[in-house]
Amino acid sequence: MKNNNHSALTAAKSNEIPSKIKTLIFILEFSLIIILLVLWFSSESIRSSKNLWVLFFYSFPSNFFISVLPHEPMILYFSKLNPPLIIALVCIAGVLPTEIINYSVIKFVADLRLFKKARQSKIVNRVMKLFNKAPFTALFVAGLSPIPFYPFRFLVVLTHYPRIKYALAVFLSRTPRYFIIGLIGFTFKIPDYLLLIMFIILLLIGVIPIVTNLIKKRKEKKPNSS
Repeated sequence: MKNNNHSALTAAKSNEIPSKIKTLIFILEFSLIIILLVLWFSSESIRSSKNLWVLFFYSFPSNFFISVLPHEPMILYFSKLNPPLIIALVCIAGVLPTEIINYSVIKFVADLRLFKKARQSKIVNRVMKLFNKAPFTALFVAGLSPIPFYPFRFLVVLTHYPRIKYALAVFLSRTPRYFIIGLIGFTFKIPDYLLLIMFIILLLIGVIPIVTNLIKKRKEKKPNSS
């Protein structure tokens, strides 16, 4: 019995520590997103291109982890020249692997001590219990609606929700959402300058809370340091 308990504890400890292979996969996935993000911002020809490959690859940085890059203006931009079904299929083809990457990246972070402490919070536990009552429905509604989706990326990992079911929920909810956005863009042909304004506004909505939070933290640290 003692040997069995000892081996079980050893196995549990080894599972808590990220393996070299797991770390390498994490680095490669993160590097892919960074490279695509740099290419997007550094190349004007890519940003102005109407090639659907641009929309496909833009899906990675715009849906990675807690991204501030808005996806909707890009869909509206490309949907002016392409049918809604094509737009939906291109978008989901990029988003689905991105969400699978998100799952593995968050799972990697969840193995770290800091994340485990956050998981012990009462608020987090309440949210997890609420999510567990109807996880697939929650994912479907969140994926179909315009509400922020990134909290659900963490919830699926925290609650050990199966990766395959998560991918299925993303596919079934996001595909019709992208079709609807594509249909709007294809029907109304929104001018580029309005899409640019929309892009900037949505970008600021995502960036401002992060910046203000960083400023608050710096202000809180200053009195302590003095």
